Amino acid sequence: MNARLAPSTTLTGPTKVGPVLVVSGLAKAFDDRSILRAMDFTLAAGQSTALIGANGSGKSTLLKCLIRLIEPTSGTIEMLGRDVRALTPRDLRAFRAQVGIVWQRHNLVPRLSVLSNVIHGVQSRMSGPRAWFQALAPAEVRAEAIQCLDRVGLADRATARVDSLSGGQQQRVAIARMLMQRPAFILADEPDASLDPQTGEEVMALLLSLVREKGLSLLMISHRLEHTLQFSDRILGLAQGHIALDLPTARADAAGLRRFFDHHEPS
Repeated sequence: MNARLAPSTTLTGPTKVGPVLVVSGLAKAFDDRSILRAMDFTLAAGQSTALIGANGSGKSTLLKCLIRLIEPTSGTIEMLGRDVRALTPRDLRAFRAQVGIVWQRHNLVPRLSVLSNVIHGVQSRMSGPRAWFQALAPAEVRAEAIQCLDRVGLADRATARVDSLSGGQQQRVAIARMLMQRPAFILADEPDASLDPQTGEEVMALLLSLVREKGLSLLMISHRLEHTLQFSDRILGLAQGHIALDLPTARADAAGLRRFFDHHEPS
């Protein structure tokens, strides 16, 4: 299909000043293999940015480097006004609580209830069993978790076990847990990858609506071109460890993105 897909509709959230992320000279090597090479880019606050690239191009490595789940080899990362690489282990743990992460794998506890899993998002603000089990959580925490579930359309499944839900419902629970963190910035690693096309589109629409509604910033890895075009304001293309494509989504089309992939296929 070579027809141009409709660009995303940009909705406005609260006005924010300054970039949410500034990456300068970021590099990562494993042994003698360079994955990321002197990478530079800046993300504006309130923007939804899609990160695309072939398998093995370093997209997931980049996301993990941004919050130091993987330590970069060199370079600087300024996120939410903080020098991420300068943070102590204690400060880094506190900082990560400001970053909501949606992984391909939902990372839920299957045998616990939906509500308990959402309550886990409060662990940055409260520790111990009260932040683990719904029955022990304070009433105000349970109420906030129910509000998060209501926002993703699952308040009526609060007491169900997670392993009784469909894949799309589980991803919604993961998003509700992320909302419970009260994040300022969201990283999403192919949140639609394990879902069928219709469910994937519903989850992506939900995620973007939450970003717009709360005026948040989103950096997402995307493999589905239609979702890249529909749910982002800007597209970054990663190839050979560099940002090889950077353009507003309004100027992109499916044919052009396919040409990018064809030109940068791994050897």
